[in-house]
Amino acid sequence: MESRSLVPSNPGLKLPIANVRSIFRPHDVERKLAKLPPRDHESLRATYERMLELGPVRFQVKPSGVPEMAALYEQLPNFSAALDDVKRHVALAQDSGDGLEVTPMLLLGPPGIGKTHFARHLAELLGTGMSLVPMSSMTAGWLLSGASSQWKGAKPGKVFEALVDGQYANPVIVVDEIDKASADAQYDPLGSLYSLLEHDTAESFMDEFAEIALDASQVIWIMTANDDRCIPEPILNRLNVFEIDAPSPEQARAIALNLYRGIRAEHGWGRRFDEEPADDVLDLLAELAPREMRRALMTGFGNARLANRGAIAVEDLPKLGGAKTRIGFVQ
Repeated sequence: MESRSLVPSNPGLKLPIANVRSIFRPHDVERKLAKLPPRDHESLRATYERMLELGPVRFQVKPSGVPEMAALYEQLPNFSAALDDVKRHVALAQDSGDGLEVTPMLLLGPPGIGKTHFARHLAELLGTGMSLVPMSSMTAGWLLSGASSQWKGAKPGKVFEALVDGQYANPVIVVDEIDKASADAQYDPLGSLYSLLEHDTAESFMDEFAEIALDASQVIWIMTANDDRCIPEPILNRLNVFEIDAPSPEQARAIALNLYRGIRAEHGWGRRFDEEPADDVLDLLAELAPREMRRALMTGFGNARLANRGAIAVEDLPKLGGAKTRIGFVQ
């Protein structure tokens, strides 16, 4: 791997260190392209030409030091164990030319508690991109690894897209709701993960559409699940499993307050509103799952603005939708 002093543009992180890494061998692509019949396999031809145009070199980034993570611990208080693990991996990669290697992790917990939100924050923290693979809608094993070009409508898989079409050799790939992957006798949606989650075999991952070996060994994997009983044991054995509890009432209030501050700071209209919401508004927001809080706050901001007020009132928030919008709290 060739190393250079590069700093990719990323406003979410201060001065990440970037090496560069080749994710495929152009000679392999040129050889495959030369063997294609002149008037056939147009999609495959276009894929090879795109690979050669983009080239094999991608940024391999890592924070320039162990980042200040206090804000993340505050925003995601029920993810402290997972954040501790990331911090350890970042610390190991400092003061050396080594890339950042994070053991694949499984975030296990009830729906709506912010597992995907955590993954996005992690991608921002590490200075790399993020790709989301929703397994609940996945019906064939080729979504991750690509489908053979012999099939009509075939195309490369999500790993290929993240590496070849992206900027980074070490993107965060989130396999969301891995426990909801459906498998049948012909296709195993999780089959490609057996090699992708092993560092040595991931170095020469073969996308079934392009049939070009890709270096996927630097990918940072995050799986989310509500129930680990549906996940094959060999995959569980490749993961660091973190059981994420629903936030306590105090943690839920803190999450709601941080979301309010974040939304207010992100928008020009935010200056029209009070710096913090009233206690009764926080109490009501704390009864929602974290994924519902943002939508409720955006509704609240909009209703308050229509009423020409600079503070969200309880009546500005949407009515709680009964059990569907509530989560249990840790006592």
